[in-house]
Amino acid sequence: MAGSDGCAGDSAAGSDAEGLSFVVGPDLGGQRVDQALAELCGVPRAQVSRWITGGRVRVDGKTVERGSRRVREGHHLQAEPPEAPEARVIPEAIALDILFEDADLVVVDKRAGMVVHPAPGHASGTLVNALLHHCGSLPSVGGVLRPGIVHRLDRGTSGVMVVAKNDFSHRVIAEQFHDHSIERIYRAAVRAVPTVGSGRVDRPIGRHLRDRKKMSVRSRSSRPAATRWRVIERFPGAGVAWLEIHPETGRTHQIRVHLASIGLPVCGDPVYGRSRKRPHSGVAPILRPALHAAVLGFKHPRSGRSVRFESPLHADLADFLDRLRRGEEA
Repeated sequence: MAGSDGCAGDSAAGSDAEGLSFVVGPDLGGQRVDQALAELCGVPRAQVSRWITGGRVRVDGKTVERGSRRVREGHHLQAEPPEAPEARVIPEAIALDILFEDADLVVVDKRAGMVVHPAPGHASGTLVNALLHHCGSLPSVGGVLRPGIVHRLDRGTSGVMVVAKNDFSHRVIAEQFHDHSIERIYRAAVRAVPTVGSGRVDRPIGRHLRDRKKMSVRSRSSRPAATRWRVIERFPGAGVAWLEIHPETGRTHQIRVHLASIGLPVCGDPVYGRSRKRPHSGVAPILRPALHAAVLGFKHPRSGRSVRFESPLHADLADFLDRLRRGEEA
């Protein structure tokens, strides 16, 4: 989903009495039907595979038997997601920092350390647990464990997230994520000081060859990914730089993987941030990835008007930057 995500490019989306309906655009032509439908619906491919096994997916009116079938531009895809089973996620009264809410969506400022949805080892205390308590119910198209979730932020990443409150909003927002019309701006402290002021990483990302929990730019099965970055501030004494980042695509762990691949690992990242270079001994390290989703802009699914939400820098990151600045002045 990016991290860790709809209708692609010129693909057309809608709904009918029989469920979800899409027309394949040129950007999805040639893809596997399970992968294409997963991107169009903004759900995991494994979930689409279950729909196919249950005879719930059709291409041009014919039931799909294999997820590996290729689709072509102009193909009409239909899916009938099963009725959601009784929710297994327990609503929990967990405080949320809500930036905006209406009948269609809720925009939250996620704190670092909060897992977005239940997963092995994290059955409770997640953003979904909190949202179910706050909203009462969320759309089922994202799955029982991911209701309303259109995109994700990694556990250690703070900042702006949008959550859909109904199937219509989920479908429209997922489409914007897929065609990359969403405005997303991140900020990060990296453990190196670039000699240039900006750059762009254009390297496909896929599962790591040996560690399936990690992503890599050296995967045998990868998808296109691109990230732009520019330097906001340099701290040469600590060997750290403060960057603004614009992901052009939304692959899992994309920013962390891309920056690490060019020698700019995110400070505090225990997975991709290993480096022999350490901040100056006078600057205490940050205890989580120094990555913040600062801006999220998109078209409101109901009104179509442009909306834009910003998250101020969270206290731990602001304090880390202050310590870096004081270290440079010392």
